[in-house]
Amino acid sequence: MSNKKSLFFVEDDLSFGAVLKSYLEICNFSITWLTDGKHAVSAFREGTFDLCLLDVMLPNVDGFSIGREIRSMDTRIPIIYLTAKSLKEDILEGYRLGADDYIVKPFDADVLIYKIAVLLKRVEGEPGNGNHLYTIGKYLFDTKLREIRLGESRQLLSPKEAALLQLLCEHRNELLPREVALKRIWGDDGYFTTRSMDVFITKLRKFFREDPSVEIRNIHGSGFIMTHEN
Repeated sequence: MSNKKSLFFVEDDLSFGAVLKSYLEICNFSITWLTDGKHAVSAFREGTFDLCLLDVMLPNVDGFSIGREIRSMDTRIPIIYLTAKSLKEDILEGYRLGADDYIVKPFDADVLIYKIAVLLKRVEGEPGNGNHLYTIGKYLFDTKLREIRLGESRQLLSPKEAALLQLLCEHRNELLPREVALKRIWGDDGYFTTRSMDVFITKLRKFFREDPSVEIRNIHGSGFIMTHEN
């Protein structure tokens, strides 16, 4: 990376934290490291960061609580949870709170670097697009105008359609967990909102019928993946 990205890192294991901090710095990241959850939120407020790495099991204030506060202050900053908690319920809780990724310890540091790079690239958006234009196959999606363009044709989207499509774009070629979309857009992951989202997915598929390369796949029991040709 030509410019250093600033990472907000909260980890109470001194040995693990020191090793990972050194490795991230070798990879040209600037690291702000805290070892206690108590002062994490105030430290985040005082700085400017590009991505958060949060341990879950922390003294005084747990990582999920910190992530919830950070997400309320910044809806776009990527959050990765680093944790030894591998139960499905813990992983889903992380995603419900707005996590972009959830990595179970022990993990390969090179994989973490790759995931960080992918998330930072996603936030930056496509070059020159001002972070509000997405190319989807032959289509152009404008998040500000809430419309899909193909040549001279325009398709106006409802607010929820646009929000769901933007989430799919942000997770392009990756799984968009069903719970993440439901919580962020509908604020609830109950039965009726789940059925409602399925209807929205069906409508979005129809909007892209002129380009067979655009595909929104249902991954049973998990979520959706949008793929397309550029």
